Amino acid sequence: MVRQPRDYLNGFLEAKITKMASLDFAPLFKLYGGQDEWPTAEMVHCETIAARSRLHNWHIRPHRHSGLYQILSLHHGEATIWLDDTRLRLAGPGAVEIPQAFVHGYDFTTSCDGHVVTIAYPLLARLVHHLDPKASIPDRPAVHRLDERSSAQALHEACTQLQAQYAGAQPYREAQLEAWLTLLYARLRSSRPEGSPRPARSRGLTHYARFTELLENAFASHHDVAWYAGQTGLTPAHLNVVTRTHANKSPLRLIHERLTLEANRCLLYTPLTISEISDSLGFAEPAHFTRFFRNASGESPRDFRRRAASTIVWESGGSTVE
Repeated sequence: MVRQPRDYLNGFLEAKITKMASLDFAPLFKLYGGQDEWPTAEMVHCETIAARSRLHNWHIRPHRHSGLYQILSLHHGEATIWLDDTRLRLAGPGAVEIPQAFVHGYDFTTSCDGHVVTIAYPLLARLVHHLDPKASIPDRPAVHRLDERSSAQALHEACTQLQAQYAGAQPYREAQLEAWLTLLYARLRSSRPEGSPRPARSRGLTHYARFTELLENAFASHHDVAWYAGQTGLTPAHLNVVTRTHANKSPLRLIHERLTLEANRCLLYTPLTISEISDSLGFAEPAHFTRFFRNASGESPRDFRRRAASTIVWESGGSTVE
């Protein structure tokens, strides 16, 4: 478990928004307005609306995310929300769900109270797996106007508890984070979103979503780009255009990043040996895994684990990982 969570943020990409419905013009980044990269092992980020919006005069310009699903929970106050080329007003209590790659932005009143929860898709897929098929990840933005007091309080409680766990260093922190995330997501699925707006998915975004779904299920099989392209019904060159449009990265880089993400999590959050991790990730030999990890991260798996040991505490007895 992480002793003291850090707020890792990706650099803000300056871009002029000339047409909100066009993904080609919307800046793409991990978390709005930051300087550092999203953490590879920490697959959730939680903060209050004010924490980031206050830094930007309560205005979050239209932007988009790759590989991240975001929940805006508005407890009090009002917000003007852009969803692609649609603009609406939401008064708390309410919530907005934003799947990856959809352009969105906010103008908040200074009295706004609420939370922004950002979840990496691998973690979200794991949460959904524990629920029923009706809880599938939305493929379009969803807006919830929580008119019932009990529903609003339940959502606010889940976000408040999640924020407390995220910012703290309690025992079993990771398990508690996933428990509150599951409850938060389940409460949204049990709430009926309003019928509109539902921005249409572009064909390119549909292809990109299919690629990321395949990647999530098959990253440990070490398929090449041509395999993913064929499964998506595209040529490798077309898949390259799709991923560069929606993630600013090549398919091969996304494949390697997903494999590295899982390696980092295994090194940080499990007591598995390097050999066991190598085998679980589909490498023929530990030496091949070590070479891959060093090329991806700049250090060996063992060095990465030792460096992280000062900030990782295991639940059983509180000993550090060596």
